[in-house]
Amino acid sequence: MTAATLAPKAPDGPAAPARTGRARDRLRALRRNRLALAGGILAAVFVLTALCAPLLAPYDPAAPDFASVLAPPSGAHWLGTDDLGRDQLSRVIHGARASMQVGVVAVALAFVVGVPLGLAAGYYGKLADSAVSRLTDTLLAFPFLVLAVGLAAVLGPSLLNATIAIGVSQIPAVIRITRAETLRLKHLDYVGAAIASGGGDGTVLFRHILPNATSGLIVQATVGIPAAIIGEALLSFLGLGVQPPAPSLGVMLSSAQPFLGPAPWMAVFPGLAIVAATLAFNLLGDGLRDVLDPRGGNR
Repeated sequence: MTAATLAPKAPDGPAAPARTGRARDRLRALRRNRLALAGGILAAVFVLTALCAPLLAPYDPAAPDFASVLAPPSGAHWLGTDDLGRDQLSRVIHGARASMQVGVVAVALAFVVGVPLGLAAGYYGKLADSAVSRLTDTLLAFPFLVLAVGLAAVLGPSLLNATIAIGVSQIPAVIRITRAETLRLKHLDYVGAAIASGGGDGTVLFRHILPNATSGLIVQATVGIPAAIIGEALLSFLGLGVQPPAPSLGVMLSSAQPFLGPAPWMAVFPGLAIVAATLAFNLLGDGLRDVLDPRGGNR
């Protein structure tokens, strides 16, 4: 009885150490990728800056100081001031918070809608696949930023509406990746075994297929966040996102246009913040793709 009880458990013994070993190998490979490591560190700095913005900002980002209008970078104002005397460093820090908020929430919205649709299209096929694919093709007919601008213009200018517009614009990419992974995974042996053992559709999709599709989805998230940051900056620059006097990197660039000659720092530092944030997440995404994608990681 004891031998019979222990026998089926023998194959399960090495499973956890094997998974742990794979995780350690992936982490070691990520550490060896210097660009990805630098991107991860810079992305972490950006996230922490956004979370701790009220503690890090030396001044109120919306408070004008007419005695310091267009002051160049100095000890009192490290990044200078704008046309209303507002501290540029404080506004960049709070602007990074708005960008990060849009990036995370928009990507989360895209995943909440796109992942179930992609799973249904890939798993059930036929009518479900046809309907979801036509929806995806319709949205993909419009470039990402054009669709985001159009939706934001319809919804009205605000940070919330900009987030919704950017999130909806990212849904097609999430659907396509989830559908492709589902099509690949549903024909594997362990999925067939789960179905043969009586597992329902929900069990197969959310316990066997979705967990094994997370690698591609994680990479898509790291690609979607910088796209959302650029989208928020564009919408705010056009007056469709964050509304003044609230700080936003896009609003700062828009306000800097008339002062590019006398006060170039008004445009340089918000622009550098956007470049640094998008570069960080893109480098991190490339590194994660190399580590997590078994088909492309060792090319």
